[in-house]
Amino acid sequence: MWDVREAWRRSVAGRIRRQSAELELMHRAMGFAALGMVTLMPLLIVVAAAAPYRRAGFEQWIVDGMGLSATPAAAVRDLFATPGRVISTTSAVSLASLAFFGLSFAASVETVYLRVWDLPPAPWHGAWRRAVWLAALTGYLFAEAQSGDVLRSGWAASAVRVPLTLAAGTAFFWWGQSFLLGHRVPARPMLTGALCTMAGLVGLRVFSVLVLSRMTVSNALTYGPVGTIVMVQCWLIGVGFVVFGGALVGRQLHHRTVARDAPSPAGTPSPPRLPAQQAGSGDRHPPPGRVPGREGEEPGSERR
Repeated sequence: MWDVREAWRRSVAGRIRRQSAELELMHRAMGFAALGMVTLMPLLIVVAAAAPYRRAGFEQWIVDGMGLSATPAAAVRDLFATPGRVISTTSAVSLASLAFFGLSFAASVETVYLRVWDLPPAPWHGAWRRAVWLAALTGYLFAEAQSGDVLRSGWAASAVRVPLTLAAGTAFFWWGQSFLLGHRVPARPMLTGALCTMAGLVGLRVFSVLVLSRMTVSNALTYGPVGTIVMVQCWLIGVGFVVFGGALVGRQLHHRTVARDAPSPAGTPSPPRLPAQQAGSGDRHPPPGRVPGREGEEPGSERR
């Protein structure tokens, strides 16, 4: 029995379960969903309203990501439709609050990635990475929504869009994780985590088509718009779980202690070296008062 427990503890599944419990993965996913709702929704709505050619934004990304059919998709579009007067009614206070929540969202994602890889926090002057990452995330999601609006029918369109979506998602999660961590983790585990994330998102879409789509219709009929918001929030929790879980699985599949091999952040002093480490192999002289070959004797003592 002890051998079985030890084998489970050392296995990939055992390590993933242990680290996910230490990370409080579901709690982190719920925080991702809460901040994502107050950050991604207004960001995509504003960007979609500013686009001169199309207005597909947050609602199209939700419909496409959840794989909703016509009836639940109509409920989501009616709830998150992009009005044409968004730009004219946006104030400086709204933009400031949006920037605050957006940077908080990026900081929460960075914190989880740091804990996944057992890395120390980045220096304060590395906060600009969060703003760049948030802008890249907004552009990526907006491009996904536009592609879902343009290439949404026909086998030819699906044959073009599916490989592009998988490749773009893998590239973003590969780059985004490495960028937020300041390139302190090797590229290969990061790529494995990005591939695991995309595989999880595909599985989440299948689950949404089979389960969440029907539940969205029933909740919309029973509770109205509140029921639709609840289902969207549940889907965002699943997205956060997959995003963080994919990074965790990618780290455990390689089972590397990256924190020891990673370079120290800028501004962090390196540990002092001993005198014996500073000198070369041929320059190691004994301390004053000690004669070579007579270790353990006090200076000035005589061998009897």
